[in-house]
Amino acid sequence: MGRSVGSICRVLREQGVQVAERTYRAWKRAQPSARDLADAVVIDAILAVRVDEHGQATPESMYGRRKLTALLRRQGMAVSKRQVDRLMRDLGINGLVRGKGTRTTIPDRNAARAPDLLDRDFTAPAPNRRWVADFTYVRTWAGFVYVSFVIDCYSRAIVGWHAATAKTTPLVTTALRMGLWRRDRAGHDVKDGLIHHSDAGSQTG
Repeated sequence: MGRSVGSICRVLREQGVQVAERTYRAWKRAQPSARDLADAVVIDAILAVRVDEHGQATPESMYGRRKLTALLRRQGMAVSKRQVDRLMRDLGINGLVRGKGTRTTIPDRNAARAPDLLDRDFTAPAPNRRWVADFTYVRTWAGFVYVSFVIDCYSRAIVGWHAATAKTTPLVTTALRMGLWRRDRAGHDVKDGLIHHSDAGSQTG
């Protein structure tokens, strides 16, 4: 059943979102600016040169701001490096940086290192006794996405996982919380004595 704009705005205001009917109607009637229209054309061109007719990545998908600007200019587009750089950042696109890789674990030599309670023995006599955690990264059109996961050593099943665009503490703690929640929801409560093992390192995000 449809609702009027006034009733929707009233409910939103009750929830702390201050929005007036005239604000919504003004937004609905507003036309895109000349800059928005120009950006849309350039965005389409950027995305088009990164994928071929079969949907596969092209060599141009690795281009940075300077090469991509030159390519678009050769195609007859009046673009600036600043505009291309801004739109690439908005799209989460980065050019290939030669000679540099992405490191997921950076050891902190000054930090106190927790003891290895597993002693490199990644087996378990029963579920929920030993969990190991790690994370990796995946290159996407929007940039790097980091994926953390927690594995039960008994079944080798991934009990929890989480994906994020930055290597911060919630990347790994959310995966652990998911594992605990999923086991509890399935009726397999995690008892005291569970060992959660991960590599020693510090992350920057």
